[in-house]
Amino acid sequence: MSQLLLQSGARILFQGDSITDAGRFNDPAGLGAGYVNVLSGWLAGRYPELELTVMNRGTSGHRIYDLEERWSADAIDLQPDWLSILIGINDTWRRYDSNLLSSAEDFEASYRRILDRVKKETSARIIMLEPFLLPTPADRISWREDLDPRIAAVRRVACDYAALYLPFDGLFAAAATRRPAGYWLGDGVHPTAAGHAFIAQQWLAGVGAK
Repeated sequence: MSQLLLQSGARILFQGDSITDAGRFNDPAGLGAGYVNVLSGWLAGRYPELELTVMNRGTSGHRIYDLEERWSADAIDLQPDWLSILIGINDTWRRYDSNLLSSAEDFEASYRRILDRVKKETSARIIMLEPFLLPTPADRISWREDLDPRIAAVRRVACDYAALYLPFDGLFAAAATRRPAGYWLGDGVHPTAAGHAFIAQQWLAGVGAK
């Protein structure tokens, strides 16, 4: 039986792009309407005695380099006990909609720099969520050429930094054998309500919540 890893009074910070953002800037609670909100409510209802603090600093459209640029104010200064990161799909997407290229090597180097800071300047435990993509619409299939090396990079980083790792590209691929891809990710990238709930469920299981 898994044991809950979250300690009493823990500050949990979620970082990433629009998938994490999910409209947080228009939400008085600052959590948005996505997976962060779902799992925050579940934790509050299941473990009220822990008095957990959930923070969302996901920002729509951001790539790893944007994350690095705002890392002091939006991560280090908040001194989280847990830091959950989902980033990478926009580093791929910008290649196809804006011809904005970045190599998987540069992506990995940037990721390592931000985690170096986490290790040196905070006591946070790290949770890394694998970037994911499903083939809907069909043009998303060609994106794998760019995304797959980034996923490999994220896996290497997670291993080297002893992060708790959630392999969402594979998890969503498996989920898409149960219901069509668009049921989970409407445009192959952004989760539907079911997709956000799926992310929340997997995240909660990863930290031993039951």
